[in-house]
Amino acid sequence: MVPPLVLDIDGTLTTPTGGIDPRAFEALPAWDAPIVLATGKAFPYPVALCHFLQIPEQVIAEHGGVVYADDEVRVTVDSERPWQAAEAFVDRGGDLGWGAADTVNRWRETEVAVNLDADEALLRAVAEEFDLDVVDTGYAYHLVTPGVAKGDGLRSVATALGLDPADFVAVGDSENDVSTFEAAGESFAVANADDRARAAADHVTDGAHMDGTLEVLAALQ
Repeated sequence: MVPPLVLDIDGTLTTPTGGIDPRAFEALPAWDAPIVLATGKAFPYPVALCHFLQIPEQVIAEHGGVVYADDEVRVTVDSERPWQAAEAFVDRGGDLGWGAADTVNRWRETEVAVNLDADEALLRAVAEEFDLDVVDTGYAYHLVTPGVAKGDGLRSVATALGLDPADFVAVGDSENDVSTFEAAGESFAVANADDRARAAADHVTDGAHMDGTLEVLAALQ
């Protein structure tokens, strides 16, 4: 029996240049246990990926701000304060960095993502004023409500699926995966993971990105 999985997306199911590694489309549908996709991305992204992978739509989005399992969507926090902070950041000369259409944030419900080229010092100063955390995923800064975490999302999804979070094996690459590693029974940081993820994981893979994830899947079978 293979274990259920909770998988980050960016840096974990992707190529080094950021696209979904095509090998995911063979490996994940063949996995004979539940798979939960856990990401900092807006809710539609992991749902769409589940759809194209042809696996059940079980997701943790926006670092745990939105959770979807067993045909129920739960928004866990109020989204107003992150957007108020984002507006203050822009008013003070900051730039979210995504252009006028801002498709990165267009469908977010509980947080705001800011390009890594942004003024980090200003962003963190504004976040502190609004009592928000800044989470660096390696792909963006995220203005998030304190206490929102992927690990809590995993506990919620596991309950909906009739499982224990400790039943899951987690794979990820960044600081927003630390709470998932703490909630899951076993955890793996891929070789490209940041220092916080590597320190929190039970294991670090030899391979990076999807190579590391496939290394985990092979070891679990």
